[in-house]
Amino acid sequence: MLLAIFKQFFLLGCMSFGGPAAHLGYFKRHFVDNLKWLTTQRYAQLISLSQALPGPGSSQVGFAIGVERGGLLGGIAAFIGFTLPSLLIMILLAISTHQFDAIYFAIIAGLKLFAVVIVADATLSMAKSFCTNWILKILAVASTILLILIPNLTSQIAVLVIAASVGAIWPMLNLNNDESKTTTKAGINWFALLLFALLLALSFIPLNESIALFAPFYQAGAMVFGGGHVVLPILQAGLPTLSTEQFLTAYASAQAVPGPMFTIASYLGAQFEGIQPVVGALIATILIFLPGLLLMFALQNSWLQLAKRPRFASSIAALNAAVVGFLAAALYSPIWTSAIHSIWHSVIVAAAFAWLRLAKPPIWWLLIAFISMGLLQYYLPL
Repeated sequence: MLLAIFKQFFLLGCMSFGGPAAHLGYFKRHFVDNLKWLTTQRYAQLISLSQALPGPGSSQVGFAIGVERGGLLGGIAAFIGFTLPSLLIMILLAISTHQFDAIYFAIIAGLKLFAVVIVADATLSMAKSFCTNWILKILAVASTILLILIPNLTSQIAVLVIAASVGAIWPMLNLNNDESKTTTKAGINWFALLLFALLLALSFIPLNESIALFAPFYQAGAMVFGGGHVVLPILQAGLPTLSTEQFLTAYASAQAVPGPMFTIASYLGAQFEGIQPVVGALIATILIFLPGLLLMFALQNSWLQLAKRPRFASSIAALNAAVVGFLAAALYSPIWTSAIHSIWHSVIVAAAFAWLRLAKPPIWWLLIAFISMGLLQYYLPL
């Protein structure tokens, strides 16, 4: 079981380009639609919990899927499988002096187009599943508009708070009365929650030089909402010994490789002087992911059990509609704006999207097609 979980997530980790929004699209298509490891509703609940917590959202959802399938060890297997490809690539990039040429960036351009198709497919699928009445549709559209016009952390939090409040006040769902009265205890894993808090407190205590050096990684993972794009300035402020060029190179590399953007920590951890690069990368990677995974594990069961209560379930339905807005806004920026640079790009993406929706080819076919498209663009610019 654990090997199967690791294998599925490792394969996704090798091809999951496009950032958190694209990762959620991959997860839904693979684990919900194809493997049927969990239902669409359960998947939506995990997404809404990840949106309410700090840390790497897509990695938290992947970890939670592993926990659903195989308990804590299943979650660990899922996390390692999904993160390992990106971790290895980032370490290689960090210790290599090789300068990438134009072919490399042409391939990346093709993969960005691939991400547009995947996120568009995920957005449409989730909109059909979660926006089932006019209130939820209005919430999704309003969330999209607000996040496009004001793309910052404050607006993201505001969208979540407003959506949850509307759901609590205005009933969104007609739950079965017997199910809504279920008295199953909603259990919080207090050990995981206390461990999270203890490690956070220790990270601010200057116990020794090594702890002070790596503490900013745990602090960033524990306090940053909004994913890998947001974590960069936080880490830069906490790691003054690293140069601006090192940060920019780490950020560009994290965007170019598959898997979670939080593996920017892998690159930065390998840059510390006096520390073996692989050791530094591993410590930094574990520390930046650990707080988000601890919070997910601590609250996962209580969140899902509370979802059986009518008022709480209504709030989750509203949060799910807001998540559609998050995906739609991400589809526009940064995914569409960074990938589409000509009318031909739009045509290619539209054709690939239609092919995916109608013919439902394996994702690997699309991946190979867009890599080939990137290489073609290198020789015949579109």
